Amino acid sequence: MIKHIKPCTREEIEKITRRRSTEEKIGDKVSTVKGDWQEDLKKSSARFVVFGIAEDIGVRANYGREGAATAFIPALDSFLSQQSNSFLDGSSVFILGEVVVDDLMDSALNLKKKDKQDMSKLRELVSEIDARVVDVMRFLIDLNKIPIIIGGGHNNAYGNIKGCSQALGKKINVINCDPHLDFRPLEGRHSGNGFSYAYEEGYVNKYAVVAMHEQYNNTFALNKFKEHTSDLFYNTYESIFVREDLDFKIALKQCIGFVKNEVCGLEIDLDAITNVPSSAKTSSGISPIQARQYIHESALNLNTLYFHIAEGAPVLSHIKADNKTGKLIAYLMADYIKAVETKNLSVI
Repeated sequence: MIKHIKPCTREEIEKITRRRSTEEKIGDKVSTVKGDWQEDLKKSSARFVVFGIAEDIGVRANYGREGAATAFIPALDSFLSQQSNSFLDGSSVFILGEVVVDDLMDSALNLKKKDKQDMSKLRELVSEIDARVVDVMRFLIDLNKIPIIIGGGHNNAYGNIKGCSQALGKKINVINCDPHLDFRPLEGRHSGNGFSYAYEEGYVNKYAVVAMHEQYNNTFALNKFKEHTSDLFYNTYESIFVREDLDFKIALKQCIGFVKNEVCGLEIDLDAITNVPSSAKTSSGISPIQARQYIHESALNLNTLYFHIAEGAPVLSHIKADNKTGKLIAYLMADYIKAVETKNLSVI
């Protein structure tokens, strides 16, 4: 019995789905929890399972700005309020709810990033988040579902990867679009070392990063990629967009080709996109359309196990009533689902 899920009910879906007369919305078509969420999922034919992780402890444990806890509900609001139509009707989607992290967020509330003992406690709390995410992911992969994970720091990549690897009994590949390799030392868990922990602990086979930023990755991480070229690969933002040594579509093909030989996790950090509110907001990143192309091409050409959208922080927007971040996440979710479904139709 997995305890750490706060289910999303049909009543809650009804409250946040925005409607107009004569129109049908995705929120009208998705499946939801009716009783025991694990039994409901076992009986459901829905292939995609959406859940949120409303935490930013991992970001704080990496000396970053909090806010990643606020992404899930705005994203869900926008996704459910999209039109249900011939392009995407929502019937293949199950809205699960959230991983329970309220107790951990409360424990982290008064911990200070500048205090060494508090920092150790923050990183211990991240390890507890890891364990909860692993349990949920392992259960969903065992059911042959495709999780779509919204929110939290990029520390949650570790739980995603480990849960998949344990369910399948083998290493998996991962592709990530991120200014940062997130391959910092194993110094206690945080948002900057989810992939290094997963790799060193034997859950990752190959890992590729699209358009990382050359001056925002430390020597430790860069050396690891040089030492393990058969397993680790990146191309850089500067090589694509500044020096123009590489076309963006070719850069995508490079990374997709590197991880194509095995089942694959799909990750994007929203701080890769110009001016999206996040813990490490960038003024020089990829565009929203390039992010959408990355998701579409990866989903279409890889055997993806899950899709994780990390580190969006709508609360950090200077326009508080604006939901552009939630709407962008909803676009990415729809792009992913449509690409996977298109690929399956082409196989048939």
